[in-house]
Amino acid sequence: MAALAPLPPLPPQFKSIQHHLRTAQEHDKRDPVVAYYCRLYAMQTGMKIDSKTPECRKFLSKLMDQLETLKKQLGDNEAITQEIVGSAHLENYALKMFLYADNEDRAGRFHKNMIKSFYTASLLIDVITVFGELTDENVKHRKYARWKATYIHNCLKNGETPQAGPVGIEDDNDVEENEDVGATSLPTQPPQPSSSTYDPSSMPSSSCTGIQIPPGAHAPANTPAEVPHSTGDIRLTPEDFARAQKYCKYAGSALQYEDVSTAVQNLQKALKLLTTGRE
Repeated sequence: MAALAPLPPLPPQFKSIQHHLRTAQEHDKRDPVVAYYCRLYAMQTGMKIDSKTPECRKFLSKLMDQLETLKKQLGDNEAITQEIVGSAHLENYALKMFLYADNEDRAGRFHKNMIKSFYTASLLIDVITVFGELTDENVKHRKYARWKATYIHNCLKNGETPQAGPVGIEDDNDVEENEDVGATSLPTQPPQPSSSTYDPSSMPSSSCTGIQIPPGAHAPANTPAEVPHSTGDIRLTPEDFARAQKYCKYAGSALQYEDVSTAVQNLQKALKLLTTGRE
């Protein structure tokens, strides 16, 4: 993939999107779809912050050029041409990263890559907003991941041992202003089986099963082992069909990562919605 033209210096007004842009650069080769949507989020957010100041207009113009270049390069990719596929791709990628960091945290393995993964997962959940409002589940993921990144970073910085797993979220941490939390680069080489670094394409599917989820953080709706049979005529709305289709897309995207548990979960949600008219 051809290199993108560099951006001018980041205007101070756009400080809040600097880590999203850094995440985009880190994924240019690893996952161009993720890189594209990170830039799109930065573009949309930057436009809301300041689109009139000359330095901001110049920066946004160059960022738009990068987006157009990427869109041409990824023109036939369904994750770019179809929002529902792009949303599923981004959400599954963020969840993979979150679960990797959560697994390391619960095992008491505290290191820069897991801090980076928690923080990057929270940034990618920000990016999901280009498709619309976040689900309550994603909001909880983002809050927990961002808090965990700050908490563990501060513990290690102060020579303290962090507590593994959920220990109660503190609301007074301002992660956005902490440069160090997002400064570590994600590993560029696929990890060896014994390594604790993150690479979604090389993670075994078993890493996403059997993980105890922190209360109030990653809390997907429990799906029953047996979907109840519908009683009487179920009248499904166009919105119901759209939601069921979305779950099926999510399942298909999860299978690309060989993530069986997430695929089954989403298919069960779709089946329950279609047979009962309720989620």
